[in-house]
Amino acid sequence: MKYYKFQDSENHIRIGKIICLARTYKEHAREMNATVTEDPLLFLKPTSSIIYDHETIIIPKRSQCLHHEVELGVILGKKGKNIGEEDAMHYVLGYLVALDITARDIQSVAKKNGWPWAIAKGFDTFAPISDAVIKEKIPDPLHLNLSLKINGVVKQNANTNQMIYPLERIISFISEIMTLEPGDLILTGTPEGVGEIKEGDVLEAQLDSFCSLTVNVKRE
Repeated sequence: MKYYKFQDSENHIRIGKIICLARTYKEHAREMNATVTEDPLLFLKPTSSIIYDHETIIIPKRSQCLHHEVELGVILGKKGKNIGEEDAMHYVLGYLVALDITARDIQSVAKKNGWPWAIAKGFDTFAPISDAVIKEKIPDPLHLNLSLKINGVVKQNANTNQMIYPLERIISFISEIMTLEPGDLILTGTPEGVGEIKEGDVLEAQLDSFCSLTVNVKRE
């Protein structure tokens, strides 16, 4: 079992489903030569892909090209189904900064053949997360600086206000498809600037002044 680590708290809340969004920033969709859809695009990651601050991303033998994607993570605190947008934020427990690591070579083959992305997104260590922050400390989650440095060089730098879909819309939409439960984690998509990571790299992700994440990379 994997648990969230909350800042300044002894709370141990189990991590549930990891629900990820794709193409939520226009510039990222453009750099990936992808179209933006009316409804959010969803995929899932297993909880076994979670690692924490100061742990290690493992490049698997099956892949020769991993990409970084820094994201705002939203933690659910209550069970909900068919949640209205006007009530959606009442279901949020807290936030964190996360990395959605992708085996881009595997994903490219899957896209070309119309196959699912599960393998490209689901390897162990492919979902590093920071310590969590309770929502009361972040009154406006869609006005936060989101950044990633690799070996001290800025690779991604954006603001969550550039997201295409409001959080209320995201939460409501997901709850129409699957019941949201306490401990579920929504990874809300990445801005532009994604790129390759290699053995020996040190990644530093930051969500404004609220939380940070540092991980390194090595090959299996």
